[in-house]
Amino acid sequence: MAARGAPRPPWFDSARGIPPNRVMGKAFPPKGRLHHEIPAWVPVASDFHVRIRTAQTSQGALTTPDCAFTLMKSAALYHATQRWWCHLFLLMPDHLHALLAFPPGGSMSRIIGDWKHYHTVHSRISWQEGYFDHRIRNSKEFALKAGYIRQNPVAKGYIERKEDWPWVCSPMEDGIFEI
Repeated sequence: MAARGAPRPPWFDSARGIPPNRVMGKAFPPKGRLHHEIPAWVPVASDFHVRIRTAQTSQGALTTPDCAFTLMKSAALYHATQRWWCHLFLLMPDHLHALLAFPPGGSMSRIIGDWKHYHTVHSRISWQEGYFDHRIRNSKEFALKAGYIRQNPVAKGYIERKEDWPWVCSPMEDGIFEI
């Protein structure tokens, strides 16, 4: 233990006199921010399940008609301008799900950050910091994630049949990305 008055790491719990997260005598600092850069070993144009949540303080829902229309149109624009390839894009009141692929050399964090920033400024949406992403490894996992996303409004009790949810776009199912 450090001498009294000696500088301590910022994650040190001075109230208990021991570092938190002690495992087998070793202390681990708390988790930092996740970095969403795609590693070099990941195949180009890999698919990702992305979930973006609104902040708890956000006013209104993503599924109000004006907001939803704007979000869906901008997702289609990103798809048309090849900022991302969108397989599936679904809005829920407080979050959205997407199955996306990013172009070679495109930074997933930068692309999603730019998209969120635009809607923070122009649509007045408050987003949670960051987002969730998971790389899809094979066609079976892709089908499972797509099914999970499409079933989300049903699971939350908003509708009885997934086909009845209006705020979804899927070029792979619809053949187009228009709303």
